Amino acid sequence: MTAVTEGGWRGWGAAARAALYGPDGFYRRPEGPAGHFRTSVHASPLFAGAVARLLCRVDEVLGRPAVLDFVDMGAGRGELVTGVLAALPAGVAARVRAYAVELAGRPGGLDRGIEWRTEPPEGITGLLFANEWLDNVPLEVAEVDPAGALRRVLVRKDGTERLGAPVTGPEAEWLARWWPLPGGEGLRAEIGLPRDLAWAAAVGTLERGLAVAVDYAHSADARPPFGTLTGFREGRETTPVPDGSCDITAHVALDSCAAACALPGARLLPQRAALRSLGLTGSRPPLTLASADPAGYVRALAGASQAAELTATGGLGDFGWLLQPVGIPDVLAD
Repeated sequence: MTAVTEGGWRGWGAAARAALYGPDGFYRRPEGPAGHFRTSVHASPLFAGAVARLLCRVDEVLGRPAVLDFVDMGAGRGELVTGVLAALPAGVAARVRAYAVELAGRPGGLDRGIEWRTEPPEGITGLLFANEWLDNVPLEVAEVDPAGALRRVLVRKDGTERLGAPVTGPEAEWLARWWPLPGGEGLRAEIGLPRDLAWAAAVGTLERGLAVAVDYAHSADARPPFGTLTGFREGRETTPVPDGSCDITAHVALDSCAAACALPGARLLPQRAALRSLGLTGSRPPLTLASADPAGYVRALAGASQAAELTATGGLGDFGWLLQPVGIPDVLAD
């Protein structure tokens, strides 16, 4: 971690951590993330329904344990865990022990059966689901200077940047393996090591089951040359300023997160493929339904529209899913 220096300069990791999770940070605000951006959870209840079906598949391969854990990482205001519980069959829901993991305080009106925590529990048997969590794990940014050296990018609270010391040690090793930058002044990379460590720690809480990370993602063969660090405020993308007024996010190198766990069976796939495996196709209902059951046709058409949004190319369907089974087979295998 880079300390605050004279003039208020510090690395993006420390700056974003304070801006997002400090006492007056963005994620401590009462309106929650939904007040500023729209995730798959907010786009349609079909997403929670698909996660509920995924939990049922995990339950099946676990042999229907007496207690089935569901952990919602980066739970916001509990929207996903609430939707999943509502979508489960009664026989499964009766055995579920639900956890919402979030640094902000517990929202009013949340089901009392949902345990609110700042860290996931140990010894999970079930499903740990992290929807747009890793993109908000703060990280450092590196940039190529005029001499071709990789230097840490420092930032002040007003968003002004300058270059700091050279990147060395484990961070330099991570860049060399996962995001090597050719010589070219101004090229940038986000050092994903903190995300790797966070994901490995989350997966490490599973005794048996499945961990899933869903996020904006890129892979080693297609890293963006100038990085992805950005901000969101009131539904619009904006310049990232670490003063607590906006979300600060960067896409996730899910391939490096997968390798960090050193466990077999990890798989990466786009959201559209994962959701289609869970029954969301976006196909329009047959026109014959319009005459036989007009109200049912309207409901089916609305559902198809929502499913199409969740699986759209160039939109939510491009999100990456990282599936990490622990002691179970691949539940999305064809």
